[in-house]
Amino acid sequence: MAKVAFIGLGVMGYPMAGYLQKAGHDTTVYNRTAAKAEKWVAEYGGAMADTPQAAAEGCDFVMACVGNDDDLRSVTTGEGGAFHGMKAGAIFVDHTTASASVARELGEKAAEMGFRFVDAPISGGQAGAENGQLAIMCGGSEADFAKAEPIMDVYAKAITLIGEVGAGQTCKMVNQICIAGLVQALSEGLEFANKAGLDGRKVVEAISGGAAGSWQMSNRFEWVLDGDFQDNKGFAVDWMRKDLGICLEEAERIGADLPVAKTVDGYYAEVQAMGGGRWDTSSLVMRLNDKK
Repeated sequence: MAKVAFIGLGVMGYPMAGYLQKAGHDTTVYNRTAAKAEKWVAEYGGAMADTPQAAAEGCDFVMACVGNDDDLRSVTTGEGGAFHGMKAGAIFVDHTTASASVARELGEKAAEMGFRFVDAPISGGQAGAENGQLAIMCGGSEADFAKAEPIMDVYAKAITLIGEVGAGQTCKMVNQICIAGLVQALSEGLEFANKAGLDGRKVVEAISGGAAGSWQMSNRFEWVLDGDFQDNKGFAVDWMRKDLGICLEEAERIGADLPVAKTVDGYYAEVQAMGGGRWDTSSLVMRLNDKK
């Protein structure tokens, strides 16, 4: 068992940190809103700290899952940031979906300060975090990955080392690019079925086991058919737009063309304008039907 810290107790981080504590790791948490950390300690045990630095002190592993690049810099290298409390040889594992450039920046800073860094963005949504069934794509050295993998395993179903620091974030970009196209296609297909007078559930039953089948179809078709995206445990449109912005920025840097991702990002902007910023990403169908 290890001494670990978890920074960021959002819808993903809260249950992930819980799995660490339940697995027997000595877990200290930090959250910007202290009441959330107090609630976590009351539910799981463990301890809470007033700053990321205090949470990180003496830990073998420090995990983070925050909002974006700026949030990540704040909780790592900012005043009271975790990097100032990391002991020599410890490993910082970042589960934030952020840019590859900030991962490389922080990886270099960690090396200068005498500890290690693994970028490890996650996929699987809130339900995946709550069920301990996340997919994790990692960037870092093979040695650091080998040490961190058993810690991450308590809340994951699949953990893959993609390459050096930054490769995990780049892989997550591929994930989001693929999802954008799949969700738009699912929305168009099921709305087409609806307008054609077909029973959408029977359509999914017929095609989901064939070439058209996907995780999005199996797990989101009911939300698309029912048009109710406000009270679920999916992935918010606001966060998807943040992620697609990272993808499009990186695509411009490396000279890649992302016409579908760029178009779907614009569609998500329309969903936000409809008041759907917190709706699940499968709410793209709302642009197409009569429930707008």
